[in-house]
Amino acid sequence: MWLAHVTAHKCSCMRRRQRPEQQIHRAVIAHLRVRGAPGVVFLHPANGGARSAIEGAIFKSLGVVSGAPDLLLWHGGQSFAMELKAGHGRPTDAQVDMLDSLGKAGVATAVCHGLDRALAAMEGWGLLKGHVS
Repeated sequence: MWLAHVTAHKCSCMRRRQRPEQQIHRAVIAHLRVRGAPGVVFLHPANGGARSAIEGAIFKSLGVVSGAPDLLLWHGGQSFAMELKAGHGRPTDAQVDMLDSLGKAGVATAVCHGLDRALAAMEGWGLLKGHVS
């Protein structure tokens, strides 16, 4: 009986861990690494995830803010910010506010639903060499 419970628990955990946005994110990074225009710089601000109250306070004091986009990119003196969404995912209010603030600061921003739209945005910004057909 215990083994059945563990197996069932394991299966439900595996289902919960499937994160389509992470799959898109990994594919975007792979394209940047292989097809990135010379000189393109990018990073993922890793400020998501659960934290203790103390860790949250420390991060906040260091300037971590909610709503940071999934990718920050720079090329040729220009700045870009991209929020990645899977399926019908929608940006949170904090993400919308941050993208708006970044846009007002002169950063090109995009919310991209799926890999194809993310690649199209990066190609349009001149961050990738070649085109995906």
